[in-house]
Amino acid sequence: MQLIIIVTVLLLGLYMAWNIGANDFANSMADAVGSGSISIRGAIILGSICEFAGSTLVGAHVTDTIRKGIVDTAHFATFPHLLILGMFCALLSTALWLNIATRMGMPVSTTHAIVGAVAGLGLVSIGWEAVQWIKIGQIVISWFISPLFGGLLSFILFKLITHYILGQKNPVSRAVRYAPAVVFLVTAVVAFSSLYQGLDQVLKNTRFQVTNTSVAIMAVVVALLFAFLSRFPIKRFLKGNEDRSLGEQLQIIEKIFAPLVVITSCSVAFAHGANDVANAMGPVAAVLEILRTGAVEMRVQVPFWILAMGGCGIVLGLSTFGYRVMATIGTKITQLTPSRGVAADIATTVTVLGCSLLKLPVSTTHTIVGAIIGVGMARGLGAINRRVTRDIFGSWLITVPVSGVLTAGLFLLARLLHLDILVRQAISR
Repeated sequence: MQLIIIVTVLLLGLYMAWNIGANDFANSMADAVGSGSISIRGAIILGSICEFAGSTLVGAHVTDTIRKGIVDTAHFATFPHLLILGMFCALLSTALWLNIATRMGMPVSTTHAIVGAVAGLGLVSIGWEAVQWIKIGQIVISWFISPLFGGLLSFILFKLITHYILGQKNPVSRAVRYAPAVVFLVTAVVAFSSLYQGLDQVLKNTRFQVTNTSVAIMAVVVALLFAFLSRFPIKRFLKGNEDRSLGEQLQIIEKIFAPLVVITSCSVAFAHGANDVANAMGPVAAVLEILRTGAVEMRVQVPFWILAMGGCGIVLGLSTFGYRVMATIGTKITQLTPSRGVAADIATTVTVLGCSLLKLPVSTTHTIVGAIIGVGMARGLGAINRRVTRDIFGSWLITVPVSGVLTAGLFLLARLLHLDILVRQAISR
């Protein structure tokens, strides 16, 4: 029976990872694809490398038994079989909702879906008092904070790019002067994000200690170097184009932003792999740990092979089904260009990083959608597809309750079929 439980939870984890890749991960590369900076095939290849690297190299090697601490594991201390059964139901219900949302092309938050599932599990298995409603409230607040700040920041960034470069009479000469500043900003944000996510893991067995200040200093130094070096290829690329028509100059300048939006999108993919692989494989690791020890721990180790399996599942999801969500974010909300994509990606990364430093729970999905709306708003309300954004917001609002109700229903059905007794017998052996 234990073998059946192990195989089942591994398959559910893989199915969950596949859906994360098809929905959540697809958001990461949507700006690059929607702006025409890279093909879908290229986005899949580059994004997969960054996602897998984030999942395996700096993914959560230690994670909460129940994601985000929505339900205290102490409630399951004497009923570990119920937690195993609950993890099955939470993984299946979350994956099913993500599958439905992806088929509709709606970008939803994996984290919020798993939170809703765990809350539903707590309510139906323990009761109202089992759920940390303050944390649920923080998550509800994040529905508004992350897209608002992401949208506001991307709006400001694109306005600045327009004011100093794109909106000038001779944008090529302006780009020679100011494009290195954009390179500096992109490099600083990408470097800080990557180092913040990964340096602790790289140096964890050494005597070196990582602080936010040291990471920021390293990021600025790297950014200054790249900004200085970028002046020469930018000047060489733009040389001789000053006398072209305004439209031709703008098209040429967008080619400078194209590699930058690919880099920023890859950075978002790397961060996504580091953060969200635990949504799929954390419950898997929790179940395997309970089977091994018979006890419920607050936090569990996530072995490398489980992280690697989750990374492969996420990559497979993007490769086979991610085009639907990429199309929604990249082309249906507003028309994207490389410069707009850069502004949106920088805003997304800065917002998520800032909230992480402040310990605020935010969704990358919500943030990047808000950022894309922000760059659209910089061109006027008419540049936004309000029907698509209305549908997206609606899918966000129902994600937590839908995944919660699905989990509760599956859990009650499983107990009605006496599956909890089979699981308890498997653990006792």
